[in-house]
Amino acid sequence: MKQLKQYLDSHDTCEMHPSELAKILKGIDDNDFSKAVKLIPKDLIGDVALALPDRYFDDVVENLSVDELSKAVSELESDDQLEFMQELEEVDENVASQVFKTLDEEDKEEIKTLQKYNEDEAGAYMQLEVFIAHEDEVVQDVIKRFAKLRKEHELENVQNLFIVDKNNKLLYTVGLDDLLIFDFSKTVKENIENSEESFEPIVAKDTENIKTVVDYFKEYDLSVMPVVDENGVLLGRITSDDIYDIINEHATEQMYNLAGVDDEAEEDEDVIKAGKKRATWLGINLLTAIAASLVIGLFQDTINSMVALAVLMPIVASMGGNAGTQTLTVVVRQLALGEISTGDALRIIKKEVIISLMNGFVFALVMGAIAWAWFDIPLLGVVIGLSMVINLFMAGFFGATIPLALRALRIDPAIGSTVILTTVTDVVGFFSFLGLAKYILL
Repeated sequence: MKQLKQYLDSHDTCEMHPSELAKILKGIDDNDFSKAVKLIPKDLIGDVALALPDRYFDDVVENLSVDELSKAVSELESDDQLEFMQELEEVDENVASQVFKTLDEEDKEEIKTLQKYNEDEAGAYMQLEVFIAHEDEVVQDVIKRFAKLRKEHELENVQNLFIVDKNNKLLYTVGLDDLLIFDFSKTVKENIENSEESFEPIVAKDTENIKTVVDYFKEYDLSVMPVVDENGVLLGRITSDDIYDIINEHATEQMYNLAGVDDEAEEDEDVIKAGKKRATWLGINLLTAIAASLVIGLFQDTINSMVALAVLMPIVASMGGNAGTQTLTVVVRQLALGEISTGDALRIIKKEVIISLMNGFVFALVMGAIAWAWFDIPLLGVVIGLSMVINLFMAGFFGATIPLALRALRIDPAIGSTVILTTVTDVVGFFSFLGLAKYILL
């Protein structure tokens, strides 16, 4: 609380940053959290609530009245208004309904407009607040209008000017740095026509998949992107901060999926829900572990006749599992970043198999020598060496092919990959090691 009060006392409201306030709130004791929330300026509390992890949102909402929540929403940009209202509905639909009724008509219409889109469409992520100019406007008038809007805090984070025709159809995108070197006495259109630079806009369709839009931002190094409808009419814009959030969410989702957990369940405070999701994958993993044990059971007599096999057996499976996880992680991440094209599958598989075989031969020699020296059985070193090569080869092959196959089937490559791969490396590792031991040593 002391740190929060010091920050509030030392900064004017216009100097306060929501993320800094959110950082301070996260460090406050639960008993003082309610008091701390009430100290946050009401025109910033909406941004602060969205900057906090989801588990804090309930606590923030519980400490605000309907009027205060309405004030918080009205201070947000349109895309953030939608996100705030969606989270509020998850907490309390009745309160969300009351808050919505108290909003002014413009805010209501903007929220309704964005609600029409599916969560994977670009339109769901756009801001409706855009700075536009008509092609026949004089540049000097455009700059005066822009300055006025900025002074009145009607515009934020503006980097580009969108040029439209009389039907609001997007024609050009002009950076503010380019606008400043235009001839102020001429129209926007005249300046563009006399310029050697290209002002053709890179646009996103409102119904386009947001993942495609993310790729546009990466490919063209964009900070903002206009969103148009099927007729080219300007609807809004998507800014880089939203794209960063989407990238982080997707990366988090993949990390959770690789570990066999559900990202939404893990962000929820309900331990029963999270436990059930984890139990599902643990149950699947149990079945795969039983499958590996059945393979071991086939060679029970072999293991009984030579105790050294039981000692060395986990090493083969562990090395295969780790090698496969390395390959799997690399391929899944490259797929997520768009670094692997449709025709790249064979190249990726070949590369990963070669790497795995190289490591397989190296560690086959190392482990073969160790096994020989340890148990004084030369052929035991040969067995574990051959098994190591076989299992690392399979780890590289399946570590690459599993995510590529899932992507071809339009399934997230991270989902289930680890469980499938672990099953393969365990079964192949145990079968190859014990099978070779049975025919070479006994």
